Amino acid sequence: QWVLAAKSAGMKLMMLVAKHHDGFCMWPSPYTDHDVETSPWQGDIVKEITEACKRHGLKFGFYLSPADLYQIENEKGVYGKNSEYVESVIPTPIPGAPKGPRTFTYTVDDYNRYFLNQLYELLTQYGEITEVWFDGANPKPGTGQEYNYADWYEMIHELQPGANIAIAGPDVRWCGNEAGRTRRSEWSVVPATVNEDGTWKGAGSTLDDLGSLGMLSKFEDMRWHPAETNTSIRHGWFWRDEKQYVKTTQEILDVWTRSVGGNTVFLLNLTPNDRGLISDRDVAVLKGVGEVLRETYATDLAQGAGGPGVLLDGDSETGWSTANWLTSGDVVLELDGEKTFSRVLLQEPIATSGQRVSKFYVDARVDGAWKQVGEGTTIGYKRILAIDPVTADAVRIRIRGSRVSAQLSTVSLHLAPVILTSPKLSRTRDGVLSMVCDPAGPAIHYTLDGSTPTAESALFEGSINMADGGHVRAVAVHPTTGEVSSEVSEVFGMATAGWKIASFSSEQADASEQAVNAIDGNPATIWHSQWKGEVPEHPHSIVIDLGGEKSVSGFTYLPRSNSLAGVFKKWKVEVSTDGTTYTTAGEGEFGNIKNNPIQQIVRFDQAVSGRYVKVICLESVDNAKWASAAELGLLGG
Repeated sequence: QWVLAAKSAGMKLMMLVAKHHDGFCMWPSPYTDHDVETSPWQGDIVKEITEACKRHGLKFGFYLSPADLYQIENEKGVYGKNSEYVESVIPTPIPGAPKGPRTFTYTVDDYNRYFLNQLYELLTQYGEITEVWFDGANPKPGTGQEYNYADWYEMIHELQPGANIAIAGPDVRWCGNEAGRTRRSEWSVVPATVNEDGTWKGAGSTLDDLGSLGMLSKFEDMRWHPAETNTSIRHGWFWRDEKQYVKTTQEILDVWTRSVGGNTVFLLNLTPNDRGLISDRDVAVLKGVGEVLRETYATDLAQGAGGPGVLLDGDSETGWSTANWLTSGDVVLELDGEKTFSRVLLQEPIATSGQRVSKFYVDARVDGAWKQVGEGTTIGYKRILAIDPVTADAVRIRIRGSRVSAQLSTVSLHLAPVILTSPKLSRTRDGVLSMVCDPAGPAIHYTLDGSTPTAESALFEGSINMADGGHVRAVAVHPTTGEVSSEVSEVFGMATAGWKIASFSSEQADASEQAVNAIDGNPATIWHSQWKGEVPEHPHSIVIDLGGEKSVSGFTYLPRSNSLAGVFKKWKVEVSTDGTTYTTAGEGEFGNIKNNPIQQIVRFDQAVSGRYVKVICLESVDNAKWASAAELGLLGG
């Protein structure tokens, strides 16, 4: 079911989390008792999913967490114990050890020996591996464990020479966030610092500029290190319940177009539910994504055009190019009659000539006149421009910046179908809820009680008063076919009309960073504690005056979208009736907000009544001295 769900979306590879930070192995391993073999089920998930991938034609990869809480916390664990480095045979001969094609000898400590044995099992027992995925996350830093990356890489290259080593590896790098955001300019050539053991480190995956000539000039070496964009289909990386937000078909398509069409690979996290299945809502989104992609890219409207035939032959290793050091040039395709298109796909011949283009424009000839319809910076393996539909009889690509020479290997044109989009929800400060579809036309049906909306649910007919907040779930229904869109779900707090900022620990005087911005309903403005001059220490806080006593059952926190500066990590909320004596309503930590900076929804153990609510930042991500918030909301009792 997992593999068929992924295949329905057009995915080409399944990546299994074979071991996460908890250390539990999804396959029976003789090197640990923390695995499926000691569970009531006693199966082999790695074996089942690899066999399913083979049946349905998908490639397979696995994620193996370098961090291991079981080995950290277990009294007999081997993680971070400063054990002696000794010559070790991999696979280490014990009862049940795997029988592989060869053995290795490494000088390693206890944990690296344990990890290499795990790698060996996964690399030799399950057939062809296309990608091995490591990360640098550690839920308990400070343990002092070093990783022998060079040995890991060597073993992978020897046992699975066709496998890409991703993220904490030399072949594929992280895009820099877990929200599916992409760079405007994504260079595959990045600067590098090479270590004595042959491993190397890039400039940093979170930087906006990784490959400009200015950045490359700061380093002595460089590497071909393309990016992988990752995000989850749900809010959060694990299944929680069916109230959890599931991204819509259109949201996933937008990320797909920006990532696959932005010179990166797209990895979408799917999360099985408590029945062991990808939930029906998620499956419906995946199916919708696949249907749109297949319909969009099944036909290339540029075929039959006059112009450089090498751009239309489907061979990505050949292409058109200007002479060396001529870094600008134009290509014109005379289409076979008028064509209507909304996607322009461009590729460079990276296998033979690398990545070169840094600036380009796309023009369409409409009624005899050229009209610019799109522009971009880098192209690389693939750039897809999503444009408004245009009807033209010719297309012109104007390259205005490149390295060595201007080049292209492919130009294709496509028309995306008009799809049934999910409703968009918005609410005024007075609490008036609106829902619209773009484009307009479908009927919108909704629920307010947490139940799943259908075509039989209440019909939205203008506006709803939601001053006290609540959980809205809605779908759009096509007026003629009856097709139902992907669901949207949003939790609204109390309406903020009548609220005031009673006090704050500090604020930056700039208008765009004052405390009042945290309750103005505009995510583009933020509250930021003072960061110029003498910077105050944590904690930082805002006190909201609700204008009267209210029952408060939780709060929402929306981090700023353009930076991680001051984003809350640890928080506390206190409530008061008089603004003097406060009661703690809740306290906690946003565990993964640095990598997934989305709205956080917190429900207290019990509702607390009061007029004044103090939201406190106890600690910010990256140990920053300041605090910030785009929006703060409160859930009614």
